[in-house]
Formats: sequence, C-alpha cells, structure tokens
Amino acid sequence: MTLIKTSAKAQRRARTLGVVLLVSALAILLLFVPGANAGQTTTFAFNETRSEAFAIPELAFPTRAGLYLMAALTAFAGAYQLARGFTRQGAVLGIVAGLFVLAFLTWAARGQSMNLTGMMKSSLLRAIPIILAALSGVMCERCGIVNIGIEGMMLSGAFLAALIGSVANNVWVGLIGAMLGGALMAALLAVLAIKYRVNQIVAGTAINILATGLTSYFSSRYLQKYEVLNTPPTFLPIPLPGLSRIPIIGPALFNHTVPVYLTLVLVIAIQLMLFYTRWGLRTRAVGEHPRAADTLGVNVFLTRYVNVLLGGCVAGLGGAYLVLSSVARFDELMTAGKGYIGLAAMIFGKWNPVGAFGSSLMFGFADSLQTRLAILAVPIPSQFLLMAPYLLTMVVLAGVVGRSRGPAAGGQPYEKE
Repeated sequence: MTLIKTSAKAQRRARTLGVVLLVSALAILLLFVPGANAGQTTTFAFNETRSEAFAIPELAFPTRAGLYLMAALTAFAGAYQLARGFTRQGAVLGIVAGLFVLAFLTWAARGQSMNLTGMMKSSLLRAIPIILAALSGVMCERCGIVNIGIEGMMLSGAFLAALIGSVANNVWVGLIGAMLGGALMAALLAVLAIKYRVNQIVAGTAINILATGLTSYFSSRYLQKYEVLNTPPTFLPIPLPGLSRIPIIGPALFNHTVPVYLTLVLVIAIQLMLFYTRWGLRTRAVGEHPRAADTLGVNVFLTRYVNVLLGGCVAGLGGAYLVLSSVARFDELMTAGKGYIGLAAMIFGKWNPVGAFGSSLMFGFADSLQTRLAILAVPIPSQFLLMAPYLLTMVVLAGVVGRSRGPAAGGQPYEKE
C-alpha cells in the first residue's frame, strides 16, 4: 500500500513538472517575444576591461530567433516529461530555469549589449556576505542553536572593521577585529541560549536590536564626527597566476580580494569538516539528538559553545567584507538584511554548506540583476528592481519552508540530567 502511494505521488510530481515546463515555454512566448522587434539583435560580451584573461569574441544573435529557440527547447522538455519522464528531474528543472533566465536576459538586452562575465563576477561579489551569513547559520543550527542574530553579528563586525582598521591603519587588524566583534555577539547568544536556556528566537532578535542600536549610536556620535575613525584601508584584488587568464571563469572567480578567497575556502572547509571529521559527526549528533550524544561521551555544551562562537566569527567576516572589500567605510544598517537573506539561503540549501553557497549565488544574481537592468533602462519600475532580492527571499521561504527539515534538536535547549 505504501509503495502504491509513493508511486502515485511520484507520478503526480512528474506531471506537475511537465506542466510547469510547458507553462514556462508559454511565458517566454507571451512575455518576451512581443517586446522584441523584428531585426533587433542581442549581444552578449565575455571580456572585461583591464582583465588579464584571453579575449574571446562576442555572441550576437537575432533576439526573436533566440527567444523562439529557448521556448521550443523548454516546450520539448515539458512534452517529453509528460510523455515519458526524465530520470533526473531536478537537473532538468535547473536547466529549464536557466533557459528562462537566459530568455529574460536576451529580452532585456535586445538591441544592446550585456557583459555576462561582468554579471557573473558581480553576482559572486554581491553573494559573498550572504554566503558567509548562511555558513554562520549552518554552523550554529547544525549543533542545535537557531541563530537569528546573524544580522547583528555582521553589523558589529562591519563597525569594528571600520573602527579598528582605521585606528590601526591596517586592513588585517580590521579583519581580525571584525571577527572578534561577531564572536562577541555570538558569545552573548551562546550564554543566553545554552546556559540560561532563553528562547533562541527571542535571544537572536535581541542581539539584532542591540547591535543596531549600539552601532548606530557610536557611528553617529563618533564615526561621522571624526572621519579619521571611519577611513579604513581596503584589500586590493589579487589575480591568481594562470587561473585569472582563463576566459570568463578567470575574471569571475580568480581575480578578487582576500575575503572572497577566504569565503570560497570556508565553503569547502566547513563542508569537509561537517561530514568527514569527528568534530562534524559530534556537531551533527548534538544537533539531532543531544541526549544520545551526551550518553556517548560528547560534551553537548562545549560543542554548542564552540560552534556558535565560530559561527559568529564567520558572520563577522561577512561584515568585514562589506567594509574592507567594498565601500571602505561604515554606514548605519549597511548589512541591509543580508543576515536574514543568508538564513533563507541556508534553508534553501538544506543546512549544507555547498547547498547554501549555491542558493546564495542565486540571491547574489538577483541583486546584481536589478543593477544591470537599471543600466539597460529596462521598462520595469526601479522600485520593483530594488525589491528583487527580497521578493526572491519570500518566494524561496514560501516554497521551501515545511518541506525542508532542519536538525531535529534545533531551537531546543538542553538540560543535563
């Protein structure tokens, strides 16, 4: 009986996917094709100015013909899904989603040129603080601590990066100060959630309010009055020899500042540590069943303290990136909700560092897209373009929450018997 129900559910899911693909093809025909005039050409460029990468020619094609081709490919995928069904439906859905985005970019750049390499690079740079926020959430929630306070940890890190970096006139000292600032807020969360067993959502929210109030007060009281305290040095891009010369990939991935490289390393390192080391096994055990882990000799309290503090350091690094690799100053509320978006990326990535990285890139792409569309003067109100990353956050949470299961002991205080 269970097998029959499972099979029926799989068939319904397959039919739903087929319908979604056909609707996507129809959307391309109805939304994008009418806006493209006959004779218009879309040009995609792949070379950046002042880049060491080998130059490759631009790709130019008739806009309408390209849209018709993408609609046809999407419709074929939908028809095949309804008739026979793909074996790897997730991969097919990802490819078709990419085709739909490409169709949108083709329509947006009709009669103009869009640099796809620059778009990829901008998407990664805008995704970096979201990636770090998501990684901080993964480290905390994998051990059973729900960290709503990531926004406050990032804001504290950004403030101290600007202040300490300016006073010391050293970018590395500013980076360390930012990580310590994030760890300080994380320590407060750890004490409230672990020792005093305060509701973790309330504790995280209090940390966000505290960090917002403190940084706003000291910024208006000192940083804005004494500019010397808000002019930190910044990291310069370091092209990796050989790799930065690869077309498209080189400028997008291998010509960045130190915090960007640290972020990419952290994604791999945390993935390996969580799933291939004893520390990771103990962390996941504490997050799933702390009493059983305690019975086997794992120090639940110590494991949670360590993970939350490390998560705070990672969040502080996200704040440091905003100051030391971007604007070179601290501004009030400059994190602009990226901590919360990082939590959405963590959930969408199923509490997995690599999954969180991929979903963060999606949010970074949405953020970068609204800037590119404004440059191209696309006939979409600017208010809607600015809303794009936050609308995507709402859509992701509405579609994922309830179907994605986090650690079983997440948010539950542990009391040793």
